[in-house]
Formats: sequence, C-alpha cells, structure tokens
Amino acid sequence: MDYFVKALKNYATFTGRARRKEYWMFVLFYVLFSIGVSIIDQVLGTTDPDTGVGYLGGLYYLALLIPSLAVGARRLHDTGKTGWLLLLILIPIIGWIILLIFFIQDSQPGENKYGLNPKEGEVEM
Repeated sequence: MDYFVKALKNYATFTGRARRKEYWMFVLFYVLFSIGVSIIDQVLGTTDPDTGVGYLGGLYYLALLIPSLAVGARRLHDTGKTGWLLLLILIPIIGWIILLIFFIQDSQPGENKYGLNPKEGEVEM
C-alpha cells in the first residue's frame, strides 16, 4: 500500500525512476480498488449497461490517469528508456506486449540519465 500512496504523492512527477516493485504494487492496488469501485457501482445501480463503467468507476479512472502515466514513465526511466514509450499502448496487442516486457525488466544498474538507481541504498520493505 505504501507504493500506491507514494505514486499518488508523486501525482504528476514524470522525472526520476520507479523500481519494479513500486510499479507492480501500484498496479496491484489499482486493480483491487478498481474491482471494489466496480462492485459499489453495481450495488448502487450506477453502472452504464452499454459501457460497463459506473459513475464512481469513471471518476476513479479519471483521477488515477495521471498518476498511472507518471509511475509508468518513471518505471521506463528505471530501465533506461524514455517515458514516451508509453505511447506504445496505442498499438493493440503488440504495443502492450512490448510495454509488458519493458515493465518486467530489472532496473538499469547504477545511475542513468534519469537519476540514481532506486534499488541502491534502499532498505527492503
């Protein structure tokens, strides 16, 4: 949960690096909260039958759009790649697979042009 909160505190910080654990813990809690919001929308009856998204879900996705992009860009920076590669998400299937591979990669050791390695000197939580 600390990593989710950390990503929210760095709401629009597209600079620096985010280690693999930070990114995937953010994704985990994003999905869990998304499921919870979806259930609440279903119970309240605020889900649009055409899109399958409710009012709360729409607000949730909109509120976390920028933090999701920011933590994704920082994760790409950690592997030594530019955050602009997030645009690969616009390419169906192939772009998603490429991004998944980039997100799974380990941190680039040492310092790179995006900053210090977040793994070095960090105590494991």
